[in-house]
Amino acid sequence: MNRRTFCNQAGLCLLSSSIIGIVGCKKQPSTSVADNRPDFDPVESTIDTLQGLYKDGHYTIEEITQIFLNRIEAIDRTGPSINSVIHISDGALAAARKLDKELVEGKSRGPLHGIPVLLKDNIDTYDMPTTAGSRALMGSVPPDDATVTRKLREAGAVILGKTNLSEWANFRGEDSSSGWSGLGGLSKNPYVLDRNTCGSSAGSGSSVAASLCVIAIGTETNGSIVCPSTTNGIVGIKPTVGLISRSGIIPISYSQDTSGPMARTVKDAVIALGMVTGVDNDDDKTTQSVGHSMEDYTAHLIKNGLQGKRLAYFNASRGRHKETDDLMDLAIEDLKKAGAEVVEIKTIGPEGIGRESFNVMLHEYKQGLNDYFASLGPDAPIKSLEELIEFNKADSLEMKYFGQEYLEMAHKKGDLQSKEYLASLEKMHRGMQAEGIDRVMDEHMLDAIIAPTGSPAWKTDLVNGDTFTLGSSSPAAIAGYPNITVPMGFVGALPVGISIFGRAWSEPILIEIAYGYEQATNHRRPPRYLETLD
Repeated sequence: MNRRTFCNQAGLCLLSSSIIGIVGCKKQPSTSVADNRPDFDPVESTIDTLQGLYKDGHYTIEEITQIFLNRIEAIDRTGPSINSVIHISDGALAAARKLDKELVEGKSRGPLHGIPVLLKDNIDTYDMPTTAGSRALMGSVPPDDATVTRKLREAGAVILGKTNLSEWANFRGEDSSSGWSGLGGLSKNPYVLDRNTCGSSAGSGSSVAASLCVIAIGTETNGSIVCPSTTNGIVGIKPTVGLISRSGIIPISYSQDTSGPMARTVKDAVIALGMVTGVDNDDDKTTQSVGHSMEDYTAHLIKNGLQGKRLAYFNASRGRHKETDDLMDLAIEDLKKAGAEVVEIKTIGPEGIGRESFNVMLHEYKQGLNDYFASLGPDAPIKSLEELIEFNKADSLEMKYFGQEYLEMAHKKGDLQSKEYLASLEKMHRGMQAEGIDRVMDEHMLDAIIAPTGSPAWKTDLVNGDTFTLGSSSPAAIAGYPNITVPMGFVGALPVGISIFGRAWSEPILIEIAYGYEQATNHRRPPRYLETLD
């Protein structure tokens, strides 16, 4: 039996306390604790697990950080080679030692103190490159952290590195394959390695599923948190636009972009969410969160949170994938058993809103990218969208599998004062907010809307691109409203999630529903790294 076969059959569960021996070349931390400490298995580990180990003195933060770094080497780079991590932080162990010293001194920064985190590689880090997966930004280290990065560091998180993504957050060209970037290559789905991770937060999703970290931060414009969360069998929170600052994140759309936490449990995602909210003078959208945001959402982790909730099943995708429909039917029964009332709706917003959103995205993409390149200073490797387009044309790899139609379309658009842009922006917001989600929720007296997040992961095809069967991300994404996806079961070996979305700033209610459903069903299970389903 070869090593790959062994790892697949064992589900890599043996890569836990013994992982250091598997990657024996790694230098171990100098700090030591009692020899009779309990074994630590990083598979499915949580914030509470790690905080308990730190509190009882069983492990140091440095030791736990090294275990996760070794696990990345064993699973991401060697072993199954899921290729979810694009950069490793040279400063992770030093940061861990500093956090250990604080604990010895009786100081804790809170629940994220010493928790291993990975960031999507369109989120600025002053000590690592930020590339959006593009060879054009290879080695580009921004001058400062993104606001979300700074908040995580201040909360005591240990930033292990950066995750691969669908290049330029999957908004470069048509017929792209999610999870592929020119710089990072292809990320794989840890459940079945020839299946897609979905995107654009592809590496964030697969790294969390494979327990290479406890929390990852992804970003979404439309589906890029919830889709990789559903295909990788994890929890993803796409918050209201403006709840979390976008400053220092390579943009697509000022109107729709947000970052958000991805985790194996609702509780871990909710803890991380509270750590990164707040007003930022560098992102004026965040001023709208005043009176709506919270620094701690954990009071809404209510086990019977479904009791008395009125939900609407958005059934527009019904009939496209039988097995997903069957899972949704079972989920609705579980929701009802837990005390929720469920009605059905067929539509949310008027037709044509997707076209208006696409037009808005193109206009805002042009402005946003040019502003981001300018923020890198005079030594930026790329100084404009036009330069990026020319770089891709000349590069030997970037255009190998698909083109850059979206970059070229954005370059031709006018500025953000153009009548075309302003008209699309107004139609988009009115259609999916006042005449869309808000209207539906008022008419049916709803607490939230539910739908299957997507169908099971498809086989990756670098030639023909993605083959989505269904998805429900657009209403919340276009409105800029919150959306949480939670595992709702499996189709064979492949996970599928349920989405829960609603009005602006309704994160507390959505968390109650998501947590109540998770606790009532517990569908999450770790991946087995199967080569294929054939």
